[in-house]
Amino acid sequence: MKQTLRDLAEKLGCRLLGDSSITVTSVSSLQSATSGTLVFVEDAQHLDTALRSSAAAVIAGDFASAASKPILISTQPRLTFARAAKLLRDPDRNCEINPTAVVPASAKIGKNVAIGPHAILGKHVGIGDETTIGSGSVIGDNAVIGSHCRIDPNVTVYPGTTLGDRVIVQAGAVLGSEGFGYVRDSETGRYEQFPQIGRLVIEDDVEIGANSTIDRGALDETRIRRGTKIDNLVHIGHNVQIGQDVIIAAQTGLSGSVTIEDNVIMGGQVGIADHVRVEAGAILGAQSGIPTKKVIRGKGVVFWGTPARPIREYLKELAFLSRSAKKHR
Repeated sequence: MKQTLRDLAEKLGCRLLGDSSITVTSVSSLQSATSGTLVFVEDAQHLDTALRSSAAAVIAGDFASAASKPILISTQPRLTFARAAKLLRDPDRNCEINPTAVVPASAKIGKNVAIGPHAILGKHVGIGDETTIGSGSVIGDNAVIGSHCRIDPNVTVYPGTTLGDRVIVQAGAVLGSEGFGYVRDSETGRYEQFPQIGRLVIEDDVEIGANSTIDRGALDETRIRRGTKIDNLVHIGHNVQIGQDVIIAAQTGLSGSVTIEDNVIMGGQVGIADHVRVEAGAILGAQSGIPTKKVIRGKGVVFWGTPARPIREYLKELAFLSRSAKKHR
């Protein structure tokens, strides 16, 4: 979607150096730049490369000055570049309900909603304005999806699940399924399911990757709070509480009744046992393991290993083991 640099600068809150009438159509890397694209650099050492590229304009920091091509000055070039990409993105939706979609009369559908082929909506479903439901998705009875959401193809939203505004759910995700909770009969040794009758609440601006699964609460609720970003192939168990602006990378698994506070970062393949609490701002390195009921605390502290401990301790232990192994050779 074409934008002049003048318009972009106003929308992005940038200071513009150079010709404001130039039009850009998309963003690109330095290597694939063309005469209609916008690129960015975060440090002075790459500025000359950007200026020599074919790009129409460059987003850069305060280190940049007037040059051979227009520059948008930003205190956070990478963030500004990401926002520019959204402004330049062509609309990829038509606001139509495909005739093969199943939409009962009891469903409440907002303005400019798109529902793809063979999607199925249950009874009393609510869909907010400007939301897209992808082909083959199933939205269960009494589920509520907010405005400006994007539900990709083949997503399953179980009955009673609530999604806020601007939520993105990629293909194949399953939201609100029954949790993995069982009670063992001490006489027979057999397992019977504990009730899984709670619900799942996903707040505004959450993004959920492809084929991820989030269970509803057992008796109460599972809740994913505002701004959290969840990668592909992540599993979140029943009764889990996740704070705001949490990052969870692929193949991570959270057992039931885990609490993750605000601004936690988790690398790939992290495994967290039940009733763990990870306090605000902690960073869990890839493949970290946290045993039952443990509390992880330390804003900005990186934890690693199994059981997870501060990375300095972990590296000291590895060094000690290495020295010990050499002595016994």
